[in-house]
Amino acid sequence: MSRKFLTTLCLVAIVTMLLAGCVPAAPAAPAAPAAPAAPAAPAAPAAAQATNKVEFFSWWTAGGEADGLKAMLDLYKKTYPNVEVINAAVAGGAGTNAKAVLSTRLTGGDPPDAFQLHAGLEVEKYEPAKYLQPLDALYTSEGWDKIFPKDLISLLKYQDHFWGVPVNIHRANVMWYSQKVFSDNNLTAPTSWDEFFKVADALKAKGIVPLVIGTKEGWEAGHTFETILISKLGADGYKGLWTGTTPWTDPKVTDALETFKKVMTYANTDYSALTWSDAAQYLVDGKGGMHIMGDWTDGWFISKNYKDYGYAPVPGTQGIFDALSDSFASAKGAKDQVNLDNWLKLAGSKAGQEAFNPKKGSICARTDCDAKLFDAYLQSAMKDWQSNVIVPSVVHGAAAVEKWATVYKDILNTFATKGDVKATQDALQQACKDNNVCK
Repeated sequence: MSRKFLTTLCLVAIVTMLLAGCVPAAPAAPAAPAAPAAPAAPAAPAAAQATNKVEFFSWWTAGGEADGLKAMLDLYKKTYPNVEVINAAVAGGAGTNAKAVLSTRLTGGDPPDAFQLHAGLEVEKYEPAKYLQPLDALYTSEGWDKIFPKDLISLLKYQDHFWGVPVNIHRANVMWYSQKVFSDNNLTAPTSWDEFFKVADALKAKGIVPLVIGTKEGWEAGHTFETILISKLGADGYKGLWTGTTPWTDPKVTDALETFKKVMTYANTDYSALTWSDAAQYLVDGKGGMHIMGDWTDGWFISKNYKDYGYAPVPGTQGIFDALSDSFASAKGAKDQVNLDNWLKLAGSKAGQEAFNPKKGSICARTDCDAKLFDAYLQSAMKDWQSNVIVPSVVHGAAAVEKWATVYKDILNTFATKGDVKATQDALQQACKDNNVCK
């Protein structure tokens, strides 16, 4: 062959190889479909998501309530150490500030996983069918429908569903007093309003504030008056105010208003500038005699290391337990459902409630807590819960829907300062009509 021909042949071979490299390879035969993986075993109920969070919302920020909450949180963190706990608490007694913040978060699509809710009709405020998760399945799986007392179960159920897990039971109708002040002046706890005014006169004569109260947050006057209503109307008459069987025009309501008006003449003059705990400080400092407030005061006294206090039912309310209960509700769209469920289970558990309540100043919602873990006052409350007639607190969400309870509180806050009996009674009757309970 000529050199020219060989050169041409080599060039052709090279070009052929280059072109072959540019041709796409034939597609590989499709792989046989993989056998479906065996379904993962369901996670154990107690298993938390390793890097997740849980956010809960309350108004427990100070004193015994903060101490009790910390005890329950510590237990949760110990059980689920990889879960970040976000405590989104908003200060303000009875949830005065927290409820407004919560409503905004729920309607704005940014709900906390769990939030504090008073057992009873307060749940109506949050449109539960729209914004909350029903907890019926948890009640069944945890046996709560059998371990919580019947009176509480009736408060917890709304529109035939459970919406919150109760962590405690509180009593609203307690009168606290300084044992030293009473002992130094040879006084005993009054059992009637006549006795109350005699004790108040004796204390006033010694320069001691007879009744300490703070109305700064707008609910405390309504709380005090609630207990006076119970003393004047009795259990059935008081409950009838919220169901329409007792009219607000009843002469006993007039008597209750007149009594409250007189009670306020024995109060500290700075009441409008004080919260309930600011007022309770009068007892700690030995400057006040009596204080009408719920039994979270017991937890607050404990947090202050104050032990020189006595307690008795508000005059005229012996044998009646003015009840409320704090619970945790579960928001729809919760970001951390597994961790949320574990929080709710802990809140309803014996261990969780025994950690929380002795510090909070409340008794367990459960019926199987160890009484020896509780102080003398709380042990007495346990016995009274079992034997007394139970009535629902209006100020603390049990007796009436939130919009009615709010109007009630506003009316009584004004009355504490102005003392207009007729105008107040007319306003209370109108509020009942506006809420379609009274005719």
